[in-house]
Amino acid sequence: MWGASIEATLELWASSLRDVKRRMRPLFAQARVALSAENFLEGLLGEERRKTGWMRAEAAGDPGPWRQQAILGRGRWDADALRDVVRDYALETLADDDAVFVVDETGFLKQGKASCGVARQYTGSAGKITNCQIGVFACYVTPRGHAFIDRELYLPKSWTDDPERMAKAHVPQEILDSASGGFATKPALARVMIERAIAAKVPFSFVAADTVYGVGEIETALRRAGKGYVLGVKSNDSFRSWGKPQAIAGTAKEIANGSPATAWRRLSAGAGTKGERFHDWAYLELADLDAGEYNEALAGQAWTRGLLIRRKIADGDLAFFTTWAPTGTSIERLANIEGHRWAIEDSFETTKNELGLDHNETRSWHGWRRHVSLVMLAFAMMAAIRVHANAVASPPKTMRRKATTPNSLQS
Repeated sequence: MWGASIEATLELWASSLRDVKRRMRPLFAQARVALSAENFLEGLLGEERRKTGWMRAEAAGDPGPWRQQAILGRGRWDADALRDVVRDYALETLADDDAVFVVDETGFLKQGKASCGVARQYTGSAGKITNCQIGVFACYVTPRGHAFIDRELYLPKSWTDDPERMAKAHVPQEILDSASGGFATKPALARVMIERAIAAKVPFSFVAADTVYGVGEIETALRRAGKGYVLGVKSNDSFRSWGKPQAIAGTAKEIANGSPATAWRRLSAGAGTKGERFHDWAYLELADLDAGEYNEALAGQAWTRGLLIRRKIADGDLAFFTTWAPTGTSIERLANIEGHRWAIEDSFETTKNELGLDHNETRSWHGWRRHVSLVMLAFAMMAAIRVHANAVASPPKTMRRKATTPNSLQS
C-alpha cells in the first residue's frame, strides 16, 4: 500500500476488520459463536503460516482448537449467506460495469478418502493426478482490484455414485435427491455461479475462463444474458466462418498455422508481477450476428463470434479462445480481457500462501464451504483496504502558479 502513512494504514485495517465483523455477526444466532467466527477471521489474517485449528486457537487465546473447529463443524450457520455477504462487500469497493468475471479451479491436496469430494484427479496446482479436492471459483476483476465472490466444491462421479459416502460427508439431502444425484460438471458449476451473479445484478461485461469451460452451455447462457466472453478452447475444436469476405474453416490449430504473418500482433495482456505480459495475437472474426436472437433486449445490435489465438514469444506455444463481443471490439480489448485470468491465479496463490485457503481440516461438505467463505471474506477485506489505502495515498492535485512577468519587462 504505497504512500499511505503507517497510522492511516493501521486505522484502515482496524476499521475494515470492525466492518466485516459487523456484517457477518447476524449470521450467528449466539453471541459466543459469532465471537468464535470473528476470532477465526482474525486467525486467517494473522502471521502464522499454517492456519490450523491449534494455531488459530492460540492466536485467539483459547485453551484448545474446539471452538475454532466448531465454527466449521457442528455450529449452525449458513455458509452461502456468508458468500453473499462477501460478494456485496466486495462490490461496494470494486463494482465496475466493465468488470471481468473470471472462472477457474484449484486443487486442495488431501490424504485419505473421507474429505468431501476427495479423489485421485488432475489438478493444475500439483501439475498431475493426485489425491485432492477441486474447488471452482469466481473472481471479480476490475482495474482497482479483484476478489473471490463465489465458489463451489466439485464432486466427482466416484462420490455422486455413492449416496452413503455423500451422506457421511453431510452433503445436503436436496443435492442427493436432485435429478443428477449430485453430479455436476465443472462447467455446470461455473454456469450456476454466473447465473447467480446475474440474478444478484453483479455488474460485469465479460467472462474469461480456460479450456475446461470453453465450449457448450456456458456460451449459450452468456449470449442469452447479453454478456461477452473469452473462453479457452482446445486445439482440435473446429471453427468456420460465414458472411465474411474470407472463408475460414478447420480446427483452431489448423487456422492458426494457416494465418499469414500479417495477421499477428504483439500485444500486452496486462501487467503482471514482472511487468507487461507480451504475446503475439491473432483475431479472426467468424460471423456477425443479431444479438437479439439470444436476448430480446439486444435486438438490432450486431455481436461478433470470433477466434482469438495467443502465441508465446519464447517457444511459439499456442492457446485458443472462442469469443463473443459487440461488433467492433478490438483485438487489444479481447487480449486484455483474456489477460484478466492472471488475477485469479494471483488470488489462489495469495489466499493459499497468506490466508490458509488450503488449510481446511474438516471433512464435511459444509466445513469446506464455511472455511473457504471465511477465507474469501478475509481476501475481499484485503482488496478493499488496498483500494482505500491507494485513495488516501494519492497525491492531491496542486494548482499551478500563474506565471507573472516582472514589471521591468512589461511593455
